[in-house]
Amino acid sequence: MKNADISAIIITKNEEKDIEGCIKTLPFAKEIIVVDNGSTDKTVDKAKSLDAKVVVSGTLDFSYLRNLGREKAEHEWLFYIDADERVTPHLKESLVKAAKNIRGKYCAYAVRRKNYYLGVEWPNEEKMVRLVRKKDLLGWYGSLHETPQVLGKVDDIKEGILLHFAHNDISEMVEKTNQWSNLEAQLRYKNNHPNMTPWRFFRVMSTAFMKSYVTDGGYKAGTTGLIESVYQSFSMFITYAKLWEKQNGDKLYDEEK
Repeated sequence: MKNADISAIIITKNEEKDIEGCIKTLPFAKEIIVVDNGSTDKTVDKAKSLDAKVVVSGTLDFSYLRNLGREKAEHEWLFYIDADERVTPHLKESLVKAAKNIRGKYCAYAVRRKNYYLGVEWPNEEKMVRLVRKKDLLGWYGSLHETPQVLGKVDDIKEGILLHFAHNDISEMVEKTNQWSNLEAQLRYKNNHPNMTPWRFFRVMSTAFMKSYVTDGGYKAGTTGLIESVYQSFSMFITYAKLWEKQNGDKLYDEEK
C-alpha cells in the first residue's frame, strides 16, 4: 500500500532484467519515477506497464539524471534506488517512519547496503544517503560518482537494509566496464590528469585490488572475492588505458601515418 509521501527515483539504462523486481519492492512510494538513460531494450516499456512515470534523457552525467528525477518528483521525500537494488521489508518500515516524522530534525537519511557479487554476499556493508527531503536537497554533484548536498542534518537508518545484486555474470561485468570507463577516462582527461606512465598503472591497479580484497574483506568471499578484486583492478586498468589513449591521441595518429 502506498502510505508515505515519498517519490522513488530509479536511474536506468538497459535494465529490463531488473526493473520489475526493483519496482515491486516500492509499494510504499506514492509515485515511482524512472529516469532512463537511452535504453535500447524493454526497460521503458516494462516501467510504464508497472505505472512508473518515465523520463528519458541521453546524458551520461549521473548527477544530472538524479537532479532530473528531483525536478519531476511531486512529493516531499525522495528515495533514490538503482534497478539492481531491492528494499527489504524492515527497510521499507524504516523509510516510511522517517518520512512520516514531520517534526524530525533530519533532512536526509543514509541506508545500509549489502552487496552481492556473482551471487555471493560481500563481507562488508556500505552506507549511503538515499532518502532526502526534496526542499532540503541542493542537488547531486559529480558526473559519475555522484553525491547529494543537503541543507541540514543527516541521520542513519538503523533498521533494515538495501540489497544490491551487482555483477551477475562476467560478461555483464566486462560490458559495463567498457561502457563506464569511457566516461571515467573523459572526466580525468578534462581535469588535466597527469600523463600516464607505467608506475601510475601499477599504482591504480594495485590500490584497487588491495581495497577490494583486503580493506573491504574480499578475501573472506573465497574465489568470488578474488575474482571481484581482480576485476576491480582490471577496471582501473581499462579506465586509465583509455585515459592514456586520449592523452596520446595526436601522437598515436602521427605514428600511424
